[in-house]
Amino acid sequence: MDKTPVDLMIFDLDGTLIESKWDIAQSVNFTLAELGLPERPIEDIFGFVGDGVKRLLRLAVGEGNQAKFDEALKIFRRYYLEHCLDRTGFYPGIEPMLQHFIHKDKAIATNKSIEYTRVILNGLGPQHFRYMVGGDNGFGLKPEPGMLLHIMEKTGASKERTVLVGDSTNDINGGHNAGIRVCAVGYGMGNRAKMEACQPDWFIEKPEQLMEIFL
Repeated sequence: MDKTPVDLMIFDLDGTLIESKWDIAQSVNFTLAELGLPERPIEDIFGFVGDGVKRLLRLAVGEGNQAKFDEALKIFRRYYLEHCLDRTGFYPGIEPMLQHFIHKDKAIATNKSIEYTRVILNGLGPQHFRYMVGGDNGFGLKPEPGMLLHIMEKTGASKERTVLVGDSTNDINGGHNAGIRVCAVGYGMGNRAKMEACQPDWFIEKPEQLMEIFL
């Protein structure tokens, strides 16, 4: 199979580069307990991840408790900043893959707040990424294309030589909305059937497969 040449690789964060769902779920349930609200099943919280922390907490506190949302945000922020690296790390295969593409421009485009993103990547390996854009940087949330277009503008990469790697329908649709190709990953938190329905250009089961696809 001929490899596809790329100049810029943009990665989603949660569920694509890092296994972070346990620390997120623990932080959500700590927040709910502090507010005197019932904790949520872990799997439910996993399903809330992907649209940024505000939507995550709105769903977690529930429709009848939105008055507690602002307090929830403060509790979650304080706790998660202290605990976001308790169990979170790169998925197996991520670091050798990033090393393989050491001479490529690489960036993060995540709906996660940039504050959390920086803390996590400073702990795990910020040297790999030229740019990081978070959900609160003012470019909108994926599937809006804003953060992707901003990264391409910053790096000078063409749409034809850019790929987005992600684990959700937000990533696939965001990439399509930005006019770039998308590689979906099957090992993250995304729903496989929903991702396939969005028609990504590639679908991989482990990070090392990126080395077989891209040049």
